[in-house]
Amino acid sequence: MQSSTQYDDLELLLINLKEDINFILHILYQERATKMSINICRDNHDPFYRYKMPPIQAKVEGRGNGIKTALLNVADVARALNRPTPYLVKYFGFELGAQTSISVEKDRYLVNGVHEPAKLQDVLDGFINKFVLCGSCKNPETEIIVTKNDDLVRDCKACGKRTPMDLRHKLSSFILKNPPESMNTGKKKKAATASANVRGGGVSISDIAQGKSATANDSGENVALADEDDDELSRQINAAASSLGEIEVKDDEWAVDMSEEAIRRRAKELAVETVPELTKLDEFGEWIIKEAGDDLENLPSDVELYKKAADLDVLSDPKIACVLAQTLFDENIVEEIVGHSAFFTKVFVTPEYEKHFLGGIERFLGLQHKELIPQLPKILVQLYNNDIISEEEIMRFGTKSSKKFVPKEVSKKVRRAAKPFITWLQNAESDEEESDEE
Repeated sequence: MQSSTQYDDLELLLINLKEDINFILHILYQERATKMSINICRDNHDPFYRYKMPPIQAKVEGRGNGIKTALLNVADVARALNRPTPYLVKYFGFELGAQTSISVEKDRYLVNGVHEPAKLQDVLDGFINKFVLCGSCKNPETEIIVTKNDDLVRDCKACGKRTPMDLRHKLSSFILKNPPESMNTGKKKKAATASANVRGGGVSISDIAQGKSATANDSGENVALADEDDDELSRQINAAASSLGEIEVKDDEWAVDMSEEAIRRRAKELAVETVPELTKLDEFGEWIIKEAGDDLENLPSDVELYKKAADLDVLSDPKIACVLAQTLFDENIVEEIVGHSAFFTKVFVTPEYEKHFLGGIERFLGLQHKELIPQLPKILVQLYNNDIISEEEIMRFGTKSSKKFVPKEVSKKVRRAAKPFITWLQNAESDEEESDEE
């Protein structure tokens, strides 16, 4: 009996000792991390390698089912890699099979579960190899470029080459939906109006021709400014406008032929013009239905769907998502969503596509298959788990009815069925907030 007690005491002592050692190692690692930086490409052991980054620092928070790992300096690491911080956090989530929480405003980034810094550093190496280093010269001085065909390439500033990234990775879909800010700002176009291009007075060409000044408004203030700002271009326009003679228009030139024959002719022309023509999206939807047949046995493959959409030039229209939601599924929609997940993430490049897809699902359930409305929570689970629709769009869809896609009453009935899943999402968020406070 005494030997058994001694054994238990010894085991308890070893457990406590192990915890103390792990704590000391953690402190030493954090201290070392704050004092040093490491090579971005860790395969390069040159001490004079000029591309450096801080080692990842992490801290385990919470307990039980709410335990999480806080990424303390992931923003600094992302800055060293010239990548948005959410890209790194999402990559950790995808590779570790864990949910993530991103709060850019609070500079707080969490990954569910317990993850040691050394393990996170190894995972980060994978991100660097796939999404940072040039595929040709292995230099980290690259930028992510989204091409016209929605492909991702790394544009190397060192060797000048552009190397593709793996679109099969879930992070690639996330990047396409959330491109770098440099891509967004670079696409802004200046307004090409006549008013904007007249540098002197800031008025339209038609106003100048009529002799109106730039500041001739209702209040009549600052009238003299137009002459002061008049430059060479506006002077030339004014000169040309002043040389224009008056144009006389005879009343009978604007007269409308009201004879019975003319009225009948115009009615026929109007009838021909009002015959509705199929839009390209309608054509795309009709093609899917015709090819698939009544039981969807001959449904075109995802590759065929993508090629047809590209041929009809409808990939850039978010409404394509609404068409897909109404033509690809039958009563087995819950299982069928998984089979098309890669195709959906490829096509749905902005939140607008996600809104239209949910609208299409709403039409599919509320107008075509009302008996499947109780299946909506399972449908949303599949869309959420397969990263087809974001949590924000699902929450927006489930908390407010709309008459954009179906009548208001139908929308209420369909979206009310989403309540169980919406409640689960809200509870998950509240659990995360509680663990953060702890």
